[in-house]
Amino acid sequence: MFRRLARRGFSPLYATVLSSILLLVAISGWLLTDSETSRSEALRTGGLAGGAVVALYALWLNDRRRRVEEARQEVERSRHELESHRVADERFARAIELLGHETDQVRVGALHALAGLARGRPDYTQTVLDVLCSYLRRPYSHPRFTSSQAPPDAEAERELQVRLTAQRLIYDLLPAVGSDDAPAYDLDLTGAALEYLDLSGRRLGTVVLRYAYLHSSTNLSECEFTGPAWFTSTSTGDGRLSGRFRCRDTVFRERAWFSKTKFNSLADFTGTRFGGETGFADATFLGDAVLCDTSFAAGLDLRRATFDSFVDLRWRTEPAGISLFNTLVNPDRDVQLPPGWTTEAMPDGRARLRVRE
Repeated sequence: MFRRLARRGFSPLYATVLSSILLLVAISGWLLTDSETSRSEALRTGGLAGGAVVALYALWLNDRRRRVEEARQEVERSRHELESHRVADERFARAIELLGHETDQVRVGALHALAGLARGRPDYTQTVLDVLCSYLRRPYSHPRFTSSQAPPDAEAERELQVRLTAQRLIYDLLPAVGSDDAPAYDLDLTGAALEYLDLSGRRLGTVVLRYAYLHSSTNLSECEFTGPAWFTSTSTGDGRLSGRFRCRDTVFRERAWFSKTKFNSLADFTGTRFGGETGFADATFLGDAVLCDTSFAAGLDLRRATFDSFVDLRWRTEPAGISLFNTLVNPDRDVQLPPGWTTEAMPDGRARLRVRE
């Protein structure tokens, strides 16, 4: 009613007062026609009717003020959100620019700026992880990776510190195992040269580590891979330590592919659960290979895999299907096999794994 009056050029307050007076006069006059109604009762009843109109106007006015305030707050929220996006985009662009700076301290600062942006704006987390992985995919080699007797290289050491910072920030940005409500972020580290890679206890999506070089100790223990994990043609190697690969009590929900992977030192998969197809075809184990107490929900491919040192294949749950072809072990080392497995001597002194018929 008040809106219609306002559209016709009447002030809502003027219309309210006029309506209230008219109701007061009309109702009081109508009641006075009844001889049994006193003047005071007629005026009181008319006053109540007029007051009701005033109260209705007050409610309408409060509702209008509330809606105006809500609209103003919504505009402010939208403006703040736009400003926040603009500032975040500027911070992101500036940090990306500084990643190419010649000074290692500036590059470290840029990495921390990106990580801070991801913590403040979770929608940036996958993008920031992609950038960190991209930085680690840049060609890099440290003299220590090829020779323990190599002379010190200050520039390579400074760049290594930047890369170690990127690895630590990746670890910090990934959700912990058990955070089922958190997204499972993807990592693409194809061809990356990494040292002391530690993703232990983290929940990940799809992980690509094809043709990567993992130096010193690599720790993937107690991780959860919710997507496929690709380690095709990856190599572990020496750094400050031997190239140990620890993957104990890890869960692979989907495919885990280690074909043509070269393990130059310990490869420990104790207690790991493989939920999808698992492949070690053409893999080389130069150090101890420990796959005891492992569980398989699908097939296992061991074709042309080579075990040159101690090997333990006494798994907890046998694979649904096992592919063996020229799978070789060193008969001079301790070989622990599942029930029903045996070895067959080869002319070159090695032994081939066989499953009794």
